[in-house]
Amino acid sequence: MYRRRLGDALRMSKPSQTPDRDRPSSFGARVAARTEQIRFDDAGHGFDRLGMSRAGLERAMMLIRPLYERYFRVRSYGAHNIPTDGPVILASNHSGMLPLDGMMICVDAFLNARRPRVVRAVGDYFVPKMPVFSTFFARAGVITGSRGNVRYALEQGELLLIFPEGSPGIGKSFWKRYQLAPWRVGHAELAIRHGASVVPVAVIGAEEQWPVLARLERVHLFGAPYLPIPLTPLPMPVRYHIHYGLPIPLGAQHRPEDADDPEIVAAAAERIKLSVESLISAGLAAREGIFR
Repeated sequence: MYRRRLGDALRMSKPSQTPDRDRPSSFGARVAARTEQIRFDDAGHGFDRLGMSRAGLERAMMLIRPLYERYFRVRSYGAHNIPTDGPVILASNHSGMLPLDGMMICVDAFLNARRPRVVRAVGDYFVPKMPVFSTFFARAGVITGSRGNVRYALEQGELLLIFPEGSPGIGKSFWKRYQLAPWRVGHAELAIRHGASVVPVAVIGAEEQWPVLARLERVHLFGAPYLPIPLTPLPMPVRYHIHYGLPIPLGAQHRPEDADDPEIVAAAAERIKLSVESLISAGLAAREGIFR
């Protein structure tokens, strides 16, 4: 019954993006206007305690714009489901060799949620080891996935993006596309412990964008678990469809101490996984083609 309701809601939703020919050209003005509306706690250095700055956020949005608008031509469904305030975790499938799906979600949710909210993507442990890029990501709102950082962000009522598949998700073979890698439970534990809701997210398109030909398991550039060898030199210009499901209020449905019960956490994580799988199934059924 839950899967059927979720699928029906998705089929009734329409993309919040306008067609390419009707899309306004004032992307920069739209980003600037939304950036002005966000809460920004300057720690006294021009950026907040987690490293984000307004200028860094706007710069990242403008750099990602060509990929979002022209290359992947992102279409957004159900972004109004993102709560307007309070701690929220976006839990999504993950794929595509590089975290381009994370970039598209960050831009899409920022532009299309009912109220402007910065998506604080939780990066892998090796991200801070990447010269230049680590600072760029931090200024754009990405946070390192330490428990202290995540706890602080949720206590501040931030909107987080977590990929429960982790790095194995982006290393999936083409033949396992849209099959979720082992689903970790940390996002559910964090939501229960810190009173957060979880919004399931499905990204359709990214799992075909950049097939991995091979993986060099012994090469750990900047601490990454392996070095992927892609089939094509650049990702293919697939069309992204990003679907947001109804929020699951784990924080309201459980006591904080329930986060210490493995069975409760595992059941909550399974519930979120089933929601993501339902969104994926409905999104694939509604898609007309990889590039459409």
